[in-house]
Amino acid sequence: MTGSVHSFDVSTGVDGPGTRFVAFLAGCPLRCQYCHSPDTWFQRNGEQTGVDELVTQIRRYERFIKVAGGGVTISGGEPLQQPAFVREVLTRCKEMGLHTALDTSGFYGDRADDALLDQVDLVLLDIKSGDPETYHRVTKTGELEPTIRFAHRLAGRGIPIWIRFVLVPGLTDDPVNVAAVADLVAAIPTVERVEVLPFHRLGATKYAALGIDFPLARTEPPGAELIERVRGQFRERGLSVY
Repeated sequence: MTGSVHSFDVSTGVDGPGTRFVAFLAGCPLRCQYCHSPDTWFQRNGEQTGVDELVTQIRRYERFIKVAGGGVTISGGEPLQQPAFVREVLTRCKEMGLHTALDTSGFYGDRADDALLDQVDLVLLDIKSGDPETYHRVTKTGELEPTIRFAHRLAGRGIPIWIRFVLVPGLTDDPVNVAAVADLVAAIPTVERVEVLPFHRLGATKYAALGIDFPLARTEPPGAELIERVRGQFRERGLSVY
């Protein structure tokens, strides 16, 4: 079995607990305005990689990952565009005794069958908005409901969730929208933490290289006061915020 893999990296404390081997799969339908990796949008731009080949790469770091208390994260793009490939890679990782995490928007959550979720120790779930109108402004192609449905399905299986919310001035920062996100998250019992991620323009050079307009090229990153206000809205619901 093969999948379209954009790249992989080894990082610490960003894509799950401990030192992680992170595989970035190619392909994502959402086209988020703040996306910093437009080079991952199309599966055709990835490298066709067999499960055995990717697992061989992971094995090179296996001992280091275990000593560091880390694991493997499958990210993207949107990894659930390739559910069979993800399921097989995660199954092989669990056979090695590695902690596994899935980094997803949840938009294709219905494609993750129970056999796939049986291999997942943690889900990093990107909730882009708390109301459908803002969600459509952020993504242009997606809907909010599949993500919420997936989150409650995960909770029903007892799978821990880390929520990620990208804070973009003028797009996702409205207090009503943030409150809606916080209310949605507070209703998911297995959420362990919320990460408020300040918008940045570090991906602008990728857009330029690809000849794609960056819709937020003139948007400034959020200031400290705005970041703290948004974090406070999540804390008011009793959530652990980072």
